[in-house]
Amino acid sequence: VGFGGDNQAFSSVWHPFTQHKIFPKAMDIERTQGVYLYPKGRDKPLIDGISSWWINIHGHCHPKIVEAVKEQAGRLDQVIFAGFTHAPAEELAERLVAETGAPLTKVFFSDSGSTAVEVALKMAVGAWHNNGQKRTKIITLEHGYHGDTFGTMAAGARSVYSAAYDPFLFDVVHLPFPEAGQEQASIEAFKAVLDQNGSDIAAFICEPMVLGAGGMLMYSAETLKAYYDLCKKHGIYFIADEVMTGWGRTGPKWAHESAGCVPDILCSSKGLTAGYLPLAVTLCSDEIFNAFYSDDRAKTFFHSSSFTGNPLACAAANASLQIWKDEPVAQRIKDVGEHHQEFALRLHERACQEGDIENIRQAGTILAFDIKTDGGGYLANIGPKLYNYYLDQGVLLRPLGNTVYILPPYVITKSELEQIYDTIIRSLDYIRNDRAQCTA
Repeated sequence: VGFGGDNQAFSSVWHPFTQHKIFPKAMDIERTQGVYLYPKGRDKPLIDGISSWWINIHGHCHPKIVEAVKEQAGRLDQVIFAGFTHAPAEELAERLVAETGAPLTKVFFSDSGSTAVEVALKMAVGAWHNNGQKRTKIITLEHGYHGDTFGTMAAGARSVYSAAYDPFLFDVVHLPFPEAGQEQASIEAFKAVLDQNGSDIAAFICEPMVLGAGGMLMYSAETLKAYYDLCKKHGIYFIADEVMTGWGRTGPKWAHESAGCVPDILCSSKGLTAGYLPLAVTLCSDEIFNAFYSDDRAKTFFHSSSFTGNPLACAAANASLQIWKDEPVAQRIKDVGEHHQEFALRLHERACQEGDIENIRQAGTILAFDIKTDGGGYLANIGPKLYNYYLDQGVLLRPLGNTVYILPPYVITKSELEQIYDTIIRSLDYIRNDRAQCTA
């Protein structure tokens, strides 16, 4: 059920991350509730196994968030945020500062994960500039992903995502990804860059603990702490891109908490509003804010969007934060993590018996593994095949090429998770049998 294919002429929508010639149909979702998506014309709902692109943490159509948005819409819908403010934004900023703690004291609003990171990069480089130092170099991790705008593409890995635009992207230093057993090599590479070019470096940016779109790659808290300590030693800004990892995804509310550190700049979106409305924030320290605080108007932080600090989105975020207080969200995260650990044992048994999967990994509510196949990576042909199989089985999972991952809403039950787990096991049998037929 969907738009596209033979009905292509009836839809003018160009969908994101979609090759329309290969994926001609877009499924028409009529409504959502809890962990379920209800497609038009289909009896069976879909279990949302990826929180609708990693954003819906409390389940769809949570009544407290729905009511908060309705109530706000009847009072104040939108107002220019340059020179004006409103209660939902002030309340949210106060709550976020209390959530994160020192040195994060200032909150800049935007509208997506990409813009949150764009703002962070501009803050870092702009602060050095306003303080009379030309520091423009950014350090980041191999395989990282920070968004699809030009600045965020530059800060991310050079890959199929950015290949067409590489000539327009500024240079960054990519550290080797700290794979298990290779962490020290990445740390030493960071030390070498700092020793050689420390005076040119504005900031280090990373996705703490888990690289999302890069393949759900995971690394240790000790390594993250080592990066942080090097930043502090050499006086460069540490930027935590918590767009995906924030709001409990890896266990603690913020992934950087696992390393016992607080960044100079923190980017958040996705789970900020629990997936109800577009909103992002970039939190920073007084030191960075004060670099732009001046009688000189030329030192103003020149960044905005029309919907900066939108009251409806702020109301949704405030309602989400209240749910964290009123409901056992932390316990739900713990339960999902424990269920994932149990399933990981099943996957390890499968890996030993069948030898068709590898690199089984888990952090909080995220579980991922790789299917052994020729030509891995995002464009691996097995990805679309699995995606369609999962939809046919009533589960929304969107493999990153040969990487299968689960990242569900926290309200998901054990029985609903078991449906996802069983579907994944059946999909591996399906792939194995399909390969056997092809080689017969």
